[in-house]
Amino acid sequence: MNDAAPAPVPTPCLVPLDTTEDVRNRDATVALLPIGSYEQHGPHLPLATDTVLACTLAQAIAAVHPVLPLPPLTISCSHEHAAWPGTVSISAGTLYTVVRDIADSLRRSGVTGLVLVNGHGGNYVLRNLVQESAGGGIRMALFPGGADWAAAADAAGVRTSAHSDMHAGELETSVLLHAHPSLVRPGYRSADRIADDRRHLLTLGMAEYTDSGVIGRPSLASPEKGEALIAHLVASFGEYITVLGA
Repeated sequence: MNDAAPAPVPTPCLVPLDTTEDVRNRDATVALLPIGSYEQHGPHLPLATDTVLACTLAQAIAAVHPVLPLPPLTISCSHEHAAWPGTVSISAGTLYTVVRDIADSLRRSGVTGLVLVNGHGGNYVLRNLVQESAGGGIRMALFPGGADWAAAADAAGVRTSAHSDMHAGELETSVLLHAHPSLVRPGYRSADRIADDRRHLLTLGMAEYTDSGVIGRPSLASPEKGEALIAHLVASFGEYITVLGA
C-alpha cells in the first residue's frame, strides 16, 4: 500500500511577463483584468479553477485582439463555499474598491476601456461596477456575459444546461482538460451531481445542495469541448472591442 502524498502539480504561469516597452509598443487602449476565486471545486479541480479559467481566456484573447493583459485577482466573493476547507473570500465592498482603484490607475496611464474577464459567477458586484462606468471615466465591460457563455456552450456541444452545470461540471472541467490537463484529478467521470432546485443557495450555501462540492456533470467533459469553448469566446470578444471604442 502506497501512502505517499501525490506529486505536486505544476502551476501554470498566470502573470503577464511584459516589460514597460512591450506595453508601450502594443499601444492598447483596452485592458483585460482576469478575476477568479479561491474556492472549492470538488475533489477533481483545484481551488484556483476560476482564476485559471479567467487567465486562460484572457491569454487567448490577448493573442488575437489588441488588448493589455493584466495579472489576475485570485481571491473574490466565495462566501457560499465557506463550508469547505481552503476556500477564502473577500467582501463585495473590497472587490468593488480594488477593481475601481485599478480602473482609475489605468485611466491615468491612458487606458480608456477595461474588460473584467470574470471566472466566478458569485462576483455579482462586478455588474454594478460596469453599470456605473457608463456614467463617465474609464468604460468597463463584463466578459463573458450569460449570452456569451450560452453561445459558446452550444457551439462546443456542451450538453448540460447552464443552470444544472453550476460548479465544477462539464464546462469548467472541459476548459481545464484542454488548457491544463495536469490540474484535473482522477474521479471526475463519477462526480456528477444535479441539484436544480437551489432557491436558497445564497442563504444556506453550497453545502446544503451538494456533499462533494460539485453541481453539474463533469463526466461529460472533454478537451475538445474546452478548446471549442475558448475559441468561440475569443471570436465573440471582438464585439466588446467595438463597443468600448478601441
